[in-house]
Amino acid sequence: MKYPVLSSIILVWLIWGCGPGKKMDQTRPNILMLMSDNHSWNHLGCYGDPVLKTPTIDRLSEEGIRFTNAYWSAPSCAPARASMLTGQDIWRLEEAANLWGTFPAKFRVYTDMLEAAGYLVGYEGKGWGPGDYEAGGRIRNPAGQRYNSFEEFYNEKEKRQPFCYWYSSRDPHRPYKVGGWEEAGIDPDDIVVPPYLPDNDAVRKDMGDYYAEIQNFDRDVASYIQLVKEMGQLENTLVIVCSDNGWQMPRGLANLYDFGTRIPLIVSMPEKYKGGRVIDDFVSLNDFAPTFLELAGIPVPDYMNARSIVHLLASEKGGLVDKQRDYIVTARERHAFARKGGTGYGARSLRTKDFLYIRNYEPDNWPAGDPPLYGDVDAHMLHYPCPTKMYILKHKDKDGVKELFKLAFEKRPAEELYDLTEDPYQMANIANSPAYSEIKEMLSNKLTKHLRENGDPRELGGEMKWLGARYFAEKDMTPRPSEEARSDLNLQEEYSYID
Repeated sequence: MKYPVLSSIILVWLIWGCGPGKKMDQTRPNILMLMSDNHSWNHLGCYGDPVLKTPTIDRLSEEGIRFTNAYWSAPSCAPARASMLTGQDIWRLEEAANLWGTFPAKFRVYTDMLEAAGYLVGYEGKGWGPGDYEAGGRIRNPAGQRYNSFEEFYNEKEKRQPFCYWYSSRDPHRPYKVGGWEEAGIDPDDIVVPPYLPDNDAVRKDMGDYYAEIQNFDRDVASYIQLVKEMGQLENTLVIVCSDNGWQMPRGLANLYDFGTRIPLIVSMPEKYKGGRVIDDFVSLNDFAPTFLELAGIPVPDYMNARSIVHLLASEKGGLVDKQRDYIVTARERHAFARKGGTGYGARSLRTKDFLYIRNYEPDNWPAGDPPLYGDVDAHMLHYPCPTKMYILKHKDKDGVKELFKLAFEKRPAEELYDLTEDPYQMANIANSPAYSEIKEMLSNKLTKHLRENGDPRELGGEMKWLGARYFAEKDMTPRPSEEARSDLNLQEEYSYID
């Protein structure tokens, strides 16, 4: 070899991956996000569910930090994920405020910023979606490069290169495996049915099938943690377990009640952040973007209106750590194509420790979608098994059910207010109660101030590009219910939401 010393230097340079534009520094933490799909906050053992067996996540909670007031910015997959990736609320993201829309390329995402700073970035599963990112001018999913497995991803990692990996599970998204409760050893009689759902055998078994998929997710979490451990990376990896949105039950997904927006969130890195803590501060998964950038030593852009939670992780305290984090604002626009002409349902909410205030901008629209399919409650076209929704629709005139049908499916007033100390399941709207008039006014003013300060065109009168934006799942526009649904509910073979 003519230049042995120079060749050796080049070899070392290649092995250590310090090429142009790359900063290889393993002192920066790895980030491993393990996300379930449509999974409410209270459905884990460590959050108090007496039936679910989730030993891995429960152990992670004991070793790490469990958040009791974690929320998505929207109760809908694609807009919520867009918010998380950009660190911004959905009303700032134009067409990305909708499900099955697009994601304009002008909105920068933390994944690209981490990659530019030398991180290996990848995802498995859904990532951002559902929607069409190419229509927004992007050449790949905003979540980064897609991989089929963590092993495939890790094989591309250069020595000392930090990584950011997002595993987006399908569990426990509907349709659930019917009878999954039996295979999982779950006794439906032990399940606690929330009062906004009918308590009967069909609902209990439906919940049992949902529980079985959460237990599947727990096993997935175990496998990923074991892989990172075997690769010698666990001590320098921030492990995050969370979900996207609440469960797919009436008053859950696509609603601004806790059952649509509140999620489990556990963060663990015992070597760096004191574990065994429970934090009550209100946090949003929007906060991930500035948090990850801060951990990576990257300046947080001014346009991100989310806030880093690094100081909460480092505080060593529990309870309410940051007194400014005493409320959360969530939002919804169009979820499924479930109304004539593809009309959405604009709403905003403000959640504090004691109250939930909701502002419905279009109270003349059906919040659950037009009857008789009520497509914002899954199954949106009644095309796959959804026993709880079917039971309510079949018995909507029956005493004990008609009240629950009204709460989940009928139209709602312009304002809703719930006293959470008296009504934790958010079933008794007290917005018109004179006894709560001052509280309602205070919460309404606080919400308006927050929305105005953060550029919401619903309050500022600006352009709302999500209105009338294209919906890319065209089959949803002419839904065809299943044969069973048609028979049980006396439905047509096909419906049309196209003008």
